[in-house]
Amino acid sequence: MRGDLKTAWPYVWSDIWVRLAETKNAPVELFAELYQALMPKPRPPAAPAEPTVFDADGKMGDPAEIAVAEEYQLALESYNRERLAYEKAITAESEDVRRWLREGLQATLQTEAEAVKALEKAFERIDDIGGDTLSNRYVNLVESFIEKYNLRYDLRRPFSLHPTISGVFTQLISQLRTTTSADAHLHGIMGDFEEAFRDLKAGATPARIKACISRQANLLEAIGQIAPNVTSNTLGQICEQVGTWPHVQLKEAAKSVYKFSNQFPGIRHAGTPATQIREMELRDLIAVSVILTGFAPYLTDRLSADNIYGVGQ
Repeated sequence: MRGDLKTAWPYVWSDIWVRLAETKNAPVELFAELYQALMPKPRPPAAPAEPTVFDADGKMGDPAEIAVAEEYQLALESYNRERLAYEKAITAESEDVRRWLREGLQATLQTEAEAVKALEKAFERIDDIGGDTLSNRYVNLVESFIEKYNLRYDLRRPFSLHPTISGVFTQLISQLRTTTSADAHLHGIMGDFEEAFRDLKAGATPARIKACISRQANLLEAIGQIAPNVTSNTLGQICEQVGTWPHVQLKEAAKSVYKFSNQFPGIRHAGTPATQIREMELRDLIAVSVILTGFAPYLTDRLSADNIYGVGQ
């Protein structure tokens, strides 16, 4: 599991909906109510403007208007089919609507934000039809689900899902992997960094720690080079050119970490021995890796802050 709800959604049915329906005194119309609350209600297509050109027989004569009318007719027929299916579902027998909800909802939810919204909307309907007893049971089931699949959310009562700090960081790393995998050059550099990180398992020696920080600095340099308006290939100059910083001191902080990686002996260069206070330790790796990762959204336009936080598409 990557920590996102969309990936874990196939298990929502058995872990939440089915168990909720098994709750004592759960209403028999539970699934029909959930279907109505969560499945989008079909909307009729917008009617085209009245035709303006007719032939001698009174039939439409403008090819463009004829095409629009035909397209509208097809859309109207599709809407009528969807409307009938929707109305049938919300009035169907329990077993039928269970199947339609299970199959239809998973196909409908396309994004992480939609999955989160679905659970929140479900609470509102469950609270309406089942009161505190059923809604509390639902909250407990969702809390257990979040814990079981290590999802990146906290649940605040009465019912609202909020991204966690650890979840945001996990999603940032996930997006970095996705972004770099689409480019052969970046993919190779990302692989070098991850391999250096894994090598620490054999022993967090100063040499391995410095190699890991060096690979991560290389990664930021590589993604920064392809950012809009960037012509430089060094991280310090990239920080000057990206134009994404909200304050000059934040930009200077990024440049300072870059200077550290250049000046500390053995990270990227021979360095400046006089600036070294002590040898590198594991805590330095943890701190510097988190700091460098945190600067990534400023150095590329290929990461979505909304998606990383969990409110976007």
